[in-house]
Amino acid sequence: MASIDRLSINQYTLRQWTLPELLQGCSSEDVPWVALWRDKVAETGLKETVKLLEGTGLRVSSLCRGGFFPAAGPEQESSNRAENRRAVDEAAALGTDTLVLVCGGVVGRDLDRSRRMVEEGIADLLPFATATGVKLGIEPLHPMFAADRSVIVSLRQANRIVEAFSHPHLGVVIDVYHVWWDPEVYAEVTRVAGHILGFHVNDWIVPLPDVLNGRGMMGDGVIEIERLRAAVERAGYGGPIEVEIFNEQLWRAPGIDALRLVKERFLRFV
Repeated sequence: MASIDRLSINQYTLRQWTLPELLQGCSSEDVPWVALWRDKVAETGLKETVKLLEGTGLRVSSLCRGGFFPAAGPEQESSNRAENRRAVDEAAALGTDTLVLVCGGVVGRDLDRSRRMVEEGIADLLPFATATGVKLGIEPLHPMFAADRSVIVSLRQANRIVEAFSHPHLGVVIDVYHVWWDPEVYAEVTRVAGHILGFHVNDWIVPLPDVLNGRGMMGDGVIEIERLRAAVERAGYGGPIEVEIFNEQLWRAPGIDALRLVKERFLRFV
């Protein structure tokens, strides 16, 4: 089982809380890590977020999200690249070394070109991130998100990109919701040893109530969470484990009750 010192609460797991409430709640429950989202940071303000973090003892495991590289034309491509540089700067300001990349969906019904644009976008961003001290974590998403969120839909695809660049500031973020189904997942986890930058947990419940916002609490679904956690550890990852659950029912619960449930399930099922 994972220990409490590795628990990171993804900001969207407790979306009903403001940032100050999240930080206060995690501090009171002895949760050592938080994972932040750019839109939520923007609501509070970057400088104010940095100020709020000071003195809490909380560390930021990652910032989500960069990416969305495929573009319909040169103007959008330029805008995307500028936005990704801002994301890198924000990650550095928040004290995390990991920017999670959600790579972007299909543009112009051209899947192959969209995937090439992901690699081109990473090639453009990687030197800037390296100079800033931030690592880029490619998060492959479940194939059902290929159209609108990520054309990188398997750990094998992500690994090919990582191997092509062979750069210490590029790796993968593994979310069990997106990879649990893959018959090659354990071989691919071994393949990416040394380049795992994050590990996210939740569960796949049956029936799935919603593609995006229907993730389950650990222990309520079919994912072999402990087995996957053990695999990423054998591959060299011993960092924070983010609980990332998009779930309408969880968001309707009082924040402190939701946080305590997350802690309990994390210690039992991760």
